[in-house]
Amino acid sequence: MAVLTLNEGELYYETIDGDERLPVLVFLHEGLGSVAQWRDFPRRVCAATGHPGLVYDRLGYGQSPPLRAPRSIHYLHDYALRELPAVLAAAGVRDHIVVGHSDGGSIALIHAAGQPQGLRGIVTLAAHVIVETVTLDGIRAAQAAFDEGRLRGLERHHGTKTAQIFAAWADTWLRPAFAHWDIRYLLPSIGCPVLALQGSADQYGTVAQLEAIAGAVPLAQTRMLEDCGHAPQQDRPDQVVALIADFCRGVAARRS
Repeated sequence: MAVLTLNEGELYYETIDGDERLPVLVFLHEGLGSVAQWRDFPRRVCAATGHPGLVYDRLGYGQSPPLRAPRSIHYLHDYALRELPAVLAAAGVRDHIVVGHSDGGSIALIHAAGQPQGLRGIVTLAAHVIVETVTLDGIRAAQAAFDEGRLRGLERHHGTKTAQIFAAWADTWLRPAFAHWDIRYLLPSIGCPVLALQGSADQYGTVAQLEAIAGAVPLAQTRMLEDCGHAPQQDRPDQVVALIADFCRGVAARRS
């Protein structure tokens, strides 16, 4: 098993071959996700763009170690500003483009706001920048499904950590203090190009998420995908791969 050794422990990762002259595509999974749950999407994107890729399980997920402490309402900032830079350093990654789904998209935005060296662009899939009523309703529905045993498929990916990581996700988002979580103040600081995608039938967010990104990020492109839910990479894979490939060509053109 391939692992990156960090202070937080040994995080599981996979790499995807590509042109080493191009930025590495770093894939950040959703709040209940893992490397395996991306399925073949990272490899499809890397094949379409020629970029190498890096996919890893954040602490608490997949084949990485369990969480060591309760989450705070700042957990997305912790992943963005502590774990992600450590992963990039351990993997020897400098030039990179981050592709983040849901929680991973929010982490990508927070990461980008710090204008880290080597960041060339980010792609977000159903990212959150604010907490909406529909977000909380969707999480309550997921909590009910989990309690009723309808999400047992998560155990294939997270094993004995499943209950812990589900509770960490749901309990944090449903905490009254988290209702005020809002990263819109960071968006004007993002200096790299951003492609933000969202499904029109996203059960966790409305167009308000895309509008906030479009209105504040200087180099943002946004697209609402029709007949698509919270996982554009699963519901509209061909369209999403094509959009990301076009975005990467645009990023390369900026540097030429």
